[in-house]
Amino acid sequence: MAKHKVDDIRSLVFCGHGSTGKTTLLETLLSKTGTIKHTGNVDDGTSTLDFDDEEKTHKYTIESTLIHFDHGGKFFQVFDTPGYPDFIGQTIGAMRGVDTAAIVINAQSGIEVNTRRVFAEAGKAGLGRIIVVNKMDMDNVDFPALIENIKETFGGTCVPLNVPVGHGSGFKGVVSTLKTPDDTDGALIDPAEISEPLLESIIEVDEEVMERYFEGQQPTDEELSRLIVRAVAEGSLIPIVCCSGKTGVGVGELLDAMAMCALPPGVVKLAAKDAQGNEVEVKPDEGGPLVAQIFKTRIDPFVQKLSFIRVFSGKLAKDMNVGLVGARKGVKLTQLFQVQASETQPVDEATPGMIVAAAKMEELETGSCLGETALPPIAFPTPMVGLAVTPKSRGDQTKLSGALTKIAQEDPTFRRELDPQTKETVINGMSELHLQILQERLKRREKVEVDTKEPKIPYRETIQVNAEGSYRHKKQTGGSGQFGEVHIRMFPLPKDTNIEEYAVKSRFPSLKEPHYYPEWNFLWLDSVVGGTIPSNFMPAVEKGFKDRIERGVVAGYHVQDLCVEVHFGKHHPVDSNEQAFKMAASMAFRNVFQQAKPALLEPIVKLEVTIPADKVGDINSDMSGRRGRVLGMDSAGGGMQTVTAEVPLAEVTTYARSLSSITGGQGSYTIEFSHYDVVPGNVQKEIIAKATMKEDEDD
Repeated sequence: MAKHKVDDIRSLVFCGHGSTGKTTLLETLLSKTGTIKHTGNVDDGTSTLDFDDEEKTHKYTIESTLIHFDHGGKFFQVFDTPGYPDFIGQTIGAMRGVDTAAIVINAQSGIEVNTRRVFAEAGKAGLGRIIVVNKMDMDNVDFPALIENIKETFGGTCVPLNVPVGHGSGFKGVVSTLKTPDDTDGALIDPAEISEPLLESIIEVDEEVMERYFEGQQPTDEELSRLIVRAVAEGSLIPIVCCSGKTGVGVGELLDAMAMCALPPGVVKLAAKDAQGNEVEVKPDEGGPLVAQIFKTRIDPFVQKLSFIRVFSGKLAKDMNVGLVGARKGVKLTQLFQVQASETQPVDEATPGMIVAAAKMEELETGSCLGETALPPIAFPTPMVGLAVTPKSRGDQTKLSGALTKIAQEDPTFRRELDPQTKETVINGMSELHLQILQERLKRREKVEVDTKEPKIPYRETIQVNAEGSYRHKKQTGGSGQFGEVHIRMFPLPKDTNIEEYAVKSRFPSLKEPHYYPEWNFLWLDSVVGGTIPSNFMPAVEKGFKDRIERGVVAGYHVQDLCVEVHFGKHHPVDSNEQAFKMAASMAFRNVFQQAKPALLEPIVKLEVTIPADKVGDINSDMSGRRGRVLGMDSAGGGMQTVTAEVPLAEVTTYARSLSSITGGQGSYTIEFSHYDVVPGNVQKEIIAKATMKEDEDD
């Protein structure tokens, strides 16, 4: 791999809604730049970028794919990403590795749901943004109306860098609005009308140039070249370019626009912290300290695990020992690769701005940072749609576990856990489609088929009032027996409580060190005096509490949000042992919990539903029937509205089907975890009854 100057590197993610032609467009870019000899086709399965078997079968992108090429003295690293919001994690991950987002819009369909999502995600990531209006060769394109819709939806900083000459079969070229030619016949918008607003959007980032402009002095080409990058970085300009990836018209101008407008390394600022926790500025300096991050993981059938690394500062080299933030020891990078879609080529080093992959590094995970500087974690959405899975073949349980581990490594929006009550494996993803694709991957790649059950809702148990009590465990069977007595007090523990203040200052001044478990928001306190429970039995008491928390009390779900104080007990010099005190603690917990007005908690999710404006009433009515609460509505442009609501997860596990039915397939939604809330009494009775019935069946 030739070494590239930092200032000549451009890294982009092509993102947008499904069927905007991103993959075909990038195939054409590869062909146009001479990187590949034959342009692949998505429909017949010959695409260079959609090389995964599931992608070939379904004929749409499922994973982000990296390609690279040269043009106009610049080295481009570009990601193709899925258009379905079910796979948004792939887009979000790729955004951490790049500096610019090219948001692709179908000229015929206009702004669609995932267009808005990726535009917002790129803004949150601080990336420069370019809008690419693709498929100008389609019929029934109203380009002037589309530009107005883009401005209405994304703001007046969206300005065409060129305009099309014709559309459909008559689309024959584009005309620059920055340097308007004499011949503009056939342009769908007069470029002269756009030239001045475009120029002002560029120069407003430099007061001196702007003042000279208003005094009648035009900016030089060098000034425009410098300021357009700054304008894109600051968001005062979001250039719009037009093309057809299928016919190739406008693709050369798109490449030129990418070379002119895409941000170089170092422009996007990240809130990095050094080993002492101090915020530091990361500069793209090859001689500086190493700052790099793994932002994507792929399981390749040949080289196994590939960890994609973006170098922000310093240098990576083959066989180099590097630090790993948060780990006690570093790692050795035995081999680095440059990635071109499905192919890899060994390289010796990577400098700032470069994206490379390391193979077979089990210590590296998506989000891991190399060096001593910690970059912000990548904020992936929480998967909320679940299925309980079991292997069809009993002998495949171990095989299934290993296969799910691989999927979890490469997909940050996938979770799996073992249910301690049912011993079932529960998998969580972004949607039913997401989980369906992952099941296909299990079957194809790992030769594991699974049976699935309805989504399992992760209810939790808690208490609502204070209570206290005790339990004596006494068992005599001849010889030494078992004896342990534990007295406890139990209190609700609100979220975000200052544990030290709660435990020591306000409630228990003579307390020993508190024991806190943040994953359950559970605190237990030892205020025993006089040795009524010998200290060597306290670990057994703790085990009893943890056992009961995991097993639940009223319906078999995890317990959370409470505090238990052990304040008294009794022991026997001969019969007391760890098992006796573990049992006494567990039973005391159960008994007192039942006196403390127990309640079930259910996960509440935040739902953002984008639908045609005339369907808002139907969606609001549907939310009411699902025990949901509408929080507000916003215009999404183009006659669409976004309804934001909070609703119990149990009510929306199969929401995609209902939404499609209500809107005729025109609606879409995003879902993310919000908080836990108390289940209404009538619903709680049903859940407990089902849990009790299942226990009886198991017995």
